[in-house]
Amino acid sequence: MNQNKLKVLFVTAEVAPFSSVGGLAHVSYFLPKALKRLGVDVRVFTPKYGSINTKLLQTTNILEGLKIPTGEEDSGQHPKELVCNIKVLKTPKKDDPVIYFLENMEYYEQRANVYGYSDDHIRFGLLSRAAVEFAQQKEFVPDIIHSNDWHTGYVPNFLETVYKNNDTEKIASLFSIHNLYQGVFDFDHASEMNFDDGKGELASFFSDHFLKQNALKRGIIYADLVNTVSQTYSREIMTENYAPKLFNLLKELRGKFYGVLNGLDYNNFNPKNDKVINKNFSAANLSARQENKIALQKEFNLKILPHSPILGIVGRLDEQKGLDLVLQTMDFILKECGAQLIVVGKGDDKYGDYFLDLEKRYPGMVGTHLMYDATLPRKVFAGADMILMPSRYEPGGIVALEAMRYGCIPVVRATGGLADSVVDHAPTESTGTGFSFTTYSAMSFLTAVIRALETYKNPEAWKKIVKRAMEQDFSWDKAAKKYLELYHRAQEFSTKEGE
Repeated sequence: MNQNKLKVLFVTAEVAPFSSVGGLAHVSYFLPKALKRLGVDVRVFTPKYGSINTKLLQTTNILEGLKIPTGEEDSGQHPKELVCNIKVLKTPKKDDPVIYFLENMEYYEQRANVYGYSDDHIRFGLLSRAAVEFAQQKEFVPDIIHSNDWHTGYVPNFLETVYKNNDTEKIASLFSIHNLYQGVFDFDHASEMNFDDGKGELASFFSDHFLKQNALKRGIIYADLVNTVSQTYSREIMTENYAPKLFNLLKELRGKFYGVLNGLDYNNFNPKNDKVINKNFSAANLSARQENKIALQKEFNLKILPHSPILGIVGRLDEQKGLDLVLQTMDFILKECGAQLIVVGKGDDKYGDYFLDLEKRYPGMVGTHLMYDATLPRKVFAGADMILMPSRYEPGGIVALEAMRYGCIPVVRATGGLADSVVDHAPTESTGTGFSFTTYSAMSFLTAVIRALETYKNPEAWKKIVKRAMEQDFSWDKAAKKYLELYHRAQEFSTKEGE
């Protein structure tokens, strides 16, 4: 098939800059953009939430009064159809993909948040069915529907059941797992009575039974192909340790599982022209990076110690990020190693309180900003020497890619995307882009940090690691080529299944 004519509908619960909650929003913007550069006719389909800045949202109505079946019978209690409008973004930049916004007053426009409602299963059931219903119209008939995470796991289910024998040509499906979160209902602790094997008929949106139907599992079962956001994570989730309730199903279907590491937009994340950082620099001009370090120390009220290593922690503060290992070791690192620490992010109070206490106990050596900030992480990446990521598990690990782009060296646990992106430093071979450890323990983490700090004392060796890290290619263009391969595989698989 001519790839220039490949048509993809990319269905997602969030997309930057309109509804940016987590990493999915950035994938939903940058991946379609990179696919478009490859000649793919890719279009994004997402809800129009009430929280979206109307200044960003100039749209044209393309489908009005689209009736989305809810699966409800003539009970009179709930509607058989929900009426939606579909609008298209009016003024996308030249290289931006077309974005369709799904309008529904009750489930999207009157909601202040993207997630966090007791009826999220209905809201995203509506998104999934509306995407498939939209694909049946003549406005845009895709070859592939690419759905993402549990919110759109119903899409492959609808395609393979309710819409299987429709007049439209067979539409193939790819389901991407960004994390194993399964939605509103606690499926991991469900009773036998509430167990969903993933194969039964989908219930009405308003039924108690629909709440207990596992969209993530159904996306996995019904999609032509499934991928996770790193190769290592695609293997890890086949084990009980990473997916205690799903690993048997995943192992059974491993033949259609793939891993594609998330990318980074190298135009957007570029220390050569980034206006956020104090001083622009490149791998060929690392001396300018020192000014960012001093600016960072000033911003966080740290002592101006140009040769003291700065350790950074950026992102969500929770157990998954391996912060228990930090709690067990940071006092030793600060007392014995002469390092400074900067923490940017919000999350569990347990960790926030710890870092605030650390800041009081080590004045001039620890700085914190315990809330969300869109630009501050770039200043940390540009000025800190190392980023700490001792994660329990890490499907993608985008922070490590961003840090390396700015010459901030990752100290990571070799899991998920971190194992795929960070090469452990081998001093005898002069290789590596970071420092990694395997066993989830405080001692293993501390050993990796000490290795990094000892290497830092050798400026020439450290400079080589920084240059290697900055010269890595984790661009979205590279990732998009792999997704293009998956689209063609999904089409082949879909064709064989239909024969």
